[in-house]
Amino acid sequence: MAKEYSRTQRIGDQMQRELALLIQREIKDPRLGLVTITGCDVARDLSHAKVFITVMGQDDNAEVIKQNTDILNDAAGFLRMQLGRAMKLRTVPQLHFNYDASIRRGVELSALIERAVAEDRKHQGNDEE
Repeated sequence: MAKEYSRTQRIGDQMQRELALLIQREIKDPRLGLVTITGCDVARDLSHAKVFITVMGQDDNAEVIKQNTDILNDAAGFLRMQLGRAMKLRTVPQLHFNYDASIRRGVELSALIERAVAEDRKHQGNDEE
């Protein structure tokens, strides 16, 4: 039976859960918005981890996104130390926070589909009359 769920994926999932709690409880920066961690890609040698975030409840302008990612990247050393205590790993990956635009794109595409379906229904109603 082949490995369907590798160790790096398991570590990434656990890091995602732990980071969500740590950011919520330990980061006291008032500029930080409501940050959601959408994913965590860990390198095979556990040296680096890309942490993907979204910022909820605010406009998705580039300035707010950059400010939030900068705050988290500045706090990466502290978060890494806290992760080491929580996860008990021999080596804790360096954290690199990146914005994940897939949620916003998904909402935009969903709105476009809904608009197209509504227009299609309106045109079908006009054709029947």
